[in-house]
Amino acid sequence: MEKLGTRYNPSDLEKKWYNYWLEKGYFKPKGKGDSFTIVIPPPNITGSIHMGHALNLTLQDILIRYKRMRGFNTLWVPGEDHAGIATQNAVERSLASKGINREELGREKFLEEVWDWVNTYRKRIVTQIKAIGASCDWSRERFTLDEGLSKAVRKAFVTLYKEGLIYRGKYIVNWCPRCKTVLSDEEVEHEDEKGAFYYIRYPLKDEESYVIIATTRPETMLADTAVAVHPSDERYKDLVGKTVILPLVGRELPVIADHYVDPSFGTGCLKVTPAHDPNDFQIGLRHKLDIVEVIDKDAKINENGGKYAGMDRYEARKAIVKDLEEQGYLEKIESMTHAVGKCYRCHTVVEPSLSDQWYVKIGPLAERAKKAVEDGEVVFFPERWKKVYLNWMNEIRDWCISRQLWWGHRIPVWYCNDCGEIIVEEDDPTSCPKCGSKSLRQDEDVLDTWFSSQLWPFTTLGWPGETEDLKTFYPTSVLVTGFDIIFFWVARMIMAGYHFTGEKPFSDVYIHQLVRDKHGRKMSKSLGNGIDPLDVIEEYGADPMRFTLSMLAAQGRDIKLDPRFFDTYKRFANKIWNASRFAIMNLDNYVPIELTEETLELEDRWILSRLQRTIEQVTDAMENYDFNIAAKAIYSFFWNEFCDWYIETVKPRLRENGMTKHVAQNVLVKVLDQSLRLLHPFMPFITEELWQKLPVGGEAIIISDWPAVDDSLINSPAEEEFGRIMSIVRGIRNVKAEMNIPPSTKVKIYYIGTELSKRSCNIISNLSNSHELEHKAEKVAGSATAYSDDNLHVYVELVEIDLEAELKRLEAKLAKEEKELERLEKKLANRNFVERAPEEVVEETKEKLKAAKSNCDRLKKIIDDLK
Repeated sequence: MEKLGTRYNPSDLEKKWYNYWLEKGYFKPKGKGDSFTIVIPPPNITGSIHMGHALNLTLQDILIRYKRMRGFNTLWVPGEDHAGIATQNAVERSLASKGINREELGREKFLEEVWDWVNTYRKRIVTQIKAIGASCDWSRERFTLDEGLSKAVRKAFVTLYKEGLIYRGKYIVNWCPRCKTVLSDEEVEHEDEKGAFYYIRYPLKDEESYVIIATTRPETMLADTAVAVHPSDERYKDLVGKTVILPLVGRELPVIADHYVDPSFGTGCLKVTPAHDPNDFQIGLRHKLDIVEVIDKDAKINENGGKYAGMDRYEARKAIVKDLEEQGYLEKIESMTHAVGKCYRCHTVVEPSLSDQWYVKIGPLAERAKKAVEDGEVVFFPERWKKVYLNWMNEIRDWCISRQLWWGHRIPVWYCNDCGEIIVEEDDPTSCPKCGSKSLRQDEDVLDTWFSSQLWPFTTLGWPGETEDLKTFYPTSVLVTGFDIIFFWVARMIMAGYHFTGEKPFSDVYIHQLVRDKHGRKMSKSLGNGIDPLDVIEEYGADPMRFTLSMLAAQGRDIKLDPRFFDTYKRFANKIWNASRFAIMNLDNYVPIELTEETLELEDRWILSRLQRTIEQVTDAMENYDFNIAAKAIYSFFWNEFCDWYIETVKPRLRENGMTKHVAQNVLVKVLDQSLRLLHPFMPFITEELWQKLPVGGEAIIISDWPAVDDSLINSPAEEEFGRIMSIVRGIRNVKAEMNIPPSTKVKIYYIGTELSKRSCNIISNLSNSHELEHKAEKVAGSATAYSDDNLHVYVELVEIDLEAELKRLEAKLAKEEKELERLEKKLANRNFVERAPEEVVEETKEKLKAAKSNCDRLKKIIDDLK
């Protein structure tokens, strides 16, 4: 049998086993059992993998490895997203650092630069994903701009267009003056900022009076074409139909009545600016108002702005407010805080802008996608995200899919320069079907990145072709993603899946946690509190990082990640290594034997029964996406029960000869084999290394069978009896510690009550480092209670101890503990503390209270014993 090194060195294992798995083709589906498919949420090619990605990839890999071991025909499709806006911005910045301008390069040369950049970053991202241990089928790697997906995107666009679900229209859009493109509503992040309400007097035509308008953006008044009031607002009912004069401009504006106006907001009079506000645009359509544009795509005032033309929007605001004040139109200014929309990429304040764009009619697509979630065809984990999804779907608006970029899927629409015909086809046209002209030009815009991403679950499997992969692996099984793209991506995939394939894209949606720093703050470059997964892997190893994230991945709760946790689970990896090494070193003359009830000792029956319980608990948790519960169950079993109790108990048997040794060896191998299999999805590298050293046969743990519960090995009496032994040993150790008796010092112990078996007595004496356990009829003076129940009492005889001095010391210690107990009880009785303190602080205080109560009870018992 190959020897195992003395130290756990993760860097030696990770590349070795990952390359082995790749060479053996273990990541590819094997064609056995039902299919289980995951398509990776494709990371953007604009940067490195962060800790959120590490969590996402770890959870997906846990599921894939688990299902592979369960015999499913597993496929995990990897790939990357071209990330239109982000990638173009990154390349433009890179070129600008060399003094190169995109416009000077031209579209074709610029795209060549982008592809060079992309190829470099794609390789980098793949390397990072592999470092985490992701068992993706790399032979099926996809990219949202690869040839196959590009054809599929064209097919989807043309299909929707010919179904009347894609149209071109002039609407108010979210425009980013920095990125020079339109943004969807979901790409706009709203942040609270200090601002002001400007109250402006609008004079009534041919009258001495005026109305007062309140606005946060006085620069847009240059484009006003009406003033609106609510039809039932008694204050203004006589104004409807009259005309006001627009200050500084002199334009005559009609006063109209519209139900959109909120009488309680501002003054109840609304300036209507159809070209620069989405709600005003709708009012303008209803009342056939003129549309005047004054803010251009650079967020500057255009030629319609008169004397303010050429000014930046904020510069114009200051100038307009100054002029309003000087000319007597400014009533007052009130400070306020309001939500300001910003570009999710560059954080520039978004400008509502009138623009010709391409849209998808969402209404006809949304109904089926809503019903799927309502009826449980698609299930969200945790369930609370179902409500979030449905709320958004009920308020969904048409989706603007055109972007003013060069990088991305260019919109497959051509215009005839001679007759104006619009041509929408999958293949590039060579002439106009209407007039025959060859003078055609393609639409300059590209599609929103999410348009291609919405097709990801089926285009990665070969759609629109009828491929074997599509037949076998679609619909996919589960989507693992973050809550922040439920609207961007999840909802759109569900809509697209049903529309283009007639089936759901996936059965389950697991919304994973947000990884925050240890203080609960979001990780960001500005705060400098991010943790690089590759740095963690280099310092601690991939397995400890993965296990840390798994232990913290409780459904519905964000992860507060303290870097010290990685060290905690590096120690767990060391424990696994050392326990395995101990077992392997004690397998001399090992012979596989059949384990029978007659040959098993109490501790054997106990650990095998506990193993079955653990298998059941871990399996149930995995099926319900309770990754933290599964991780905690196997952690507790392996460290606390297998290592701390079973291995310590059987050490004497391993030094003997004969059947008892062979049984102990076989139980060790069985439990270690099954434990490593349970651990494999979480810690793939160390488990493969150790499992390969065990005398269990099999090619690799990655394709071994997942442990199944053996009901014949569940033994409640053995669990109860050994559980009592554990409590007794802990009690003896506690008495020793409380009385300052060194652990190495043997003490006399005895019991009163139910007769204990010889095996139980031997285990207790051995594990507590005590003399042989005696059975006595009554309590001996000067004895401390180690354990007590209705039928059994175990005591430690305290010989050669100054009882009087010990009593004083213990009473002083008790007084101190009682004072701490009182302090903690008062703290938790304080409503302000419980309601306002961070949740983890409250929980920590409750744990301290529990420990203090336990300490007090134990000290009181010892004091009573000694009196």
